[in-house]
Amino acid sequence: MEQIKRYFPLLTETQLEAFEKLDTLYSTWNESINVISRKDIAHLYERHVLHSLGIAKIFTFDAGTRILDAGTGGGFPGIPLAIFFPEVKFHLVDATGKKIKVVYEIVRALGIKNVTAEHARLENVNDTFDFVVSRAVTALPEFVKLTAKNIQAGQRNGLNRGIIYLKGGDFKEELETSGCHYKIYPLSNWFKE
Repeated sequence: MEQIKRYFPLLTETQLEAFEKLDTLYSTWNESINVISRKDIAHLYERHVLHSLGIAKIFTFDAGTRILDAGTGGGFPGIPLAIFFPEVKFHLVDATGKKIKVVYEIVRALGIKNVTAEHARLENVNDTFDFVVSRAVTALPEFVKLTAKNIQAGQRNGLNRGIIYLKGGDFKEELETSGCHYKIYPLSNWFKE
């Protein structure tokens, strides 16, 4: 939690309280439904919350912006982003029902009003959004095929609408074969972790 406070010093008390509660909520749910690897739960803030908030270091979203978190798993990056951007609408989708159950319960426990969640496969989600976010659900070319239909044309927030994809490792070939125009933002520019 200290990393969140250090890198985002202007969070409100309400936001800080919500971020603080994530540890207990995810630890409790993870005991019965494995949404985060057992060895990773001790690193929740660094490896999941802070990683998700990397998007907030790079992008600002206007009130009313609609964002699809495709393949959210247990709610990343969608839940941390929803806490950070309370005026932005997030729709979290995952094909695994027990993970979406955890998302529903965490959103309910935190009283987050700007999140909806859906148990569905991406190919069956037909709504359109300003942006699609995700954390390395699959190879980028496949992800683009699954979600391109969900992105409205045009601009929002002074940006071309599109995909914001968090991914590590060697992804040069994926970018080249994705058919997309892209820009890389190394999170190490903002976070020493």
